[in-house]
Amino acid sequence: MIHLGIIGTNWISHQFVNAALETNRYDLTAVYSRKLETAQKFGKEYGDVEYATDLKTFFGIAHMDTVYIASPNSLHFEQAKQGILAGKNIIVEKPAFSTPEEMAEIIELANQKNVFFFEAARNIHEKSFKKIRDLLPLKNQIIGANFTYMKYSSRYDQVLNGQEPNIFSPHFSGGAMADLGVYLVYAAVGWFGMPNESHYFARKIPTDVDGLGTAILRYDLFDVTLQTGKNADSFLDSEIYFEGGTLILDSVNAISKAEFHDRNHQEREIISLTTEENPMIEEANDFADVLENPNDPTIGARYEEWVELSRNVNKVVTTLRKSAGIVFDADTK
Repeated sequence: MIHLGIIGTNWISHQFVNAALETNRYDLTAVYSRKLETAQKFGKEYGDVEYATDLKTFFGIAHMDTVYIASPNSLHFEQAKQGILAGKNIIVEKPAFSTPEEMAEIIELANQKNVFFFEAARNIHEKSFKKIRDLLPLKNQIIGANFTYMKYSSRYDQVLNGQEPNIFSPHFSGGAMADLGVYLVYAAVGWFGMPNESHYFARKIPTDVDGLGTAILRYDLFDVTLQTGKNADSFLDSEIYFEGGTLILDSVNAISKAEFHDRNHQEREIISLTTEENPMIEEANDFADVLENPNDPTIGARYEEWVELSRNVNKVVTTLRKSAGIVFDADTK
C-alpha cells in the first residue's frame, strides 16, 4: 500500500485522492495546510488521517512515503525539494515547475536520493491519449494540427475587480499557458516530439500574465497551432491533418470522442475509446505501477519516458511564455 500525503486542499486534491483510493493501491495518510481547520476539513471524509501545519513536521511523518503537491505553482519547487530530501516520492500537479532549471534540479535530486518524481499531467496517462498516439501515421504523413483548450476561470472575476489571484499572478507562476496550455503542449510533444521553433502570441491581462493566446510549434514538415485561455470559453474540437484526411478530437486534455474523416472515400469512422469517470484514475495507477515495482526494467523505462517528457514540455512552455514577454518571479532566482 502506498501511503499518501497531500499538500494543497482544493478540488483537484480531492479528485486525486478519490482516484488514488479507487485504485485500492493507496491510503491517505496525512494532510498539510497552514491552518489546522483547513486540513481537518479536507481530511475528515477519509477516515484516520494525520494533520500538520508546518512542512518539517509533515515531511517527518515516517510512514508517509509519497506526497501529492497541488499548492500554487510557484511553491512546487521548494516543497518538492524538501520532500525529496526527506526521502519521499513526489507527485507534483502540472505545471510542476516554473523553469527548466527548477525541473532539472528536482530530477537530479530525485535520482540522487533514489526516490521518484512524477508530474501529474493526467492526459498522457489516459487510455484514449495512448490510443490516439498508436493510431497516428508516420510524421511525414502529417501536415498539421490545431489543438484548443480555453475555459473561463471564475477567478478572472477577481482580476476584473482589480485583484490578483494566484492563478493569474506572475509571482505565483500563473497564466493561461502555464495552467491550461500545458495540456496542449503535452499532447504535441507527446505525439510529435520536440518542435524546432516555438512562438506564443499572448494577450496579457492587467496582472501581466496571459489571459489567452495562440502558440505555433514548428516541426520539419508541419505546424501545430495551440489556442488556450482562461478568460474565455471555446467549444472548438481539436484536429490533426493527414494527407488522406482529418482526425477530429473533442479535446486533447481529456479525449472522450474521436473520429477520422477519410477524404478519399468521404467517410467518417468513429474511433472507439474508453474513459474513466474520474480522469485521474489512470495516472494514479501508472504512478502506483512504478512505486510498487521500483526494480522492474520495463516499468522503469516508462517512468524515464515520463520524466523526459516533463522536462521537454517545461522547456517548450518556458520558451513560449518568454517569447510573449511573460516573466515569472522564478525567472530571476
